Amino acid sequence: MKCIKLITMLIVTLFCANFAVAQNALNNRADNIVGTYEGVQEGYKFKAKIVKLTDGSYRGQVFWMEKDRDEQGNKLLDTKNPDRSLRSTPADRVVLFSGLTYDEKRHEWNGCKIYDPIRGIRAKMVATFTADGQLRIKGSLLGISESVYWKPLNR
Repeated sequence: MKCIKLITMLIVTLFCANFAVAQNALNNRADNIVGTYEGVQEGYKFKAKIVKLTDGSYRGQVFWMEKDRDEQGNKLLDTKNPDRSLRSTPADRVVLFSGLTYDEKRHEWNGCKIYDPIRGIRAKMVATFTADGQLRIKGSLLGISESVYWKPLNR
């Protein structure tokens, strides 16, 4: 009887350990998106940082722009934001997306909208890595899609 209990405990322990390893591998794969990136859109060169939030989702935010001032030297602001309370946000501090999650079955990040501060619109977002390691971000709105590619600076 003691032998059966010991074997059962061993099997349960091994199962739990394998589950923990598998869960950790999934988290590591999902966390591959965390890091800093460089991109260009509509002639604006920028750097963005993707972080993992406490709920396990991801947020991307601009932290640097090559051209962050207008001709008069004033800081560029997020004037096209549909949320009027965010229109005074400096362009080099705009949150591009939040709530992004990893879809294990599709091997992609999705589940949120990305904000395009140049046009002032939000579009359905899907992110994947290309074969050469760039982050491909595809935004879709009303059946029209556009992809931008971010070069990883460090991950």
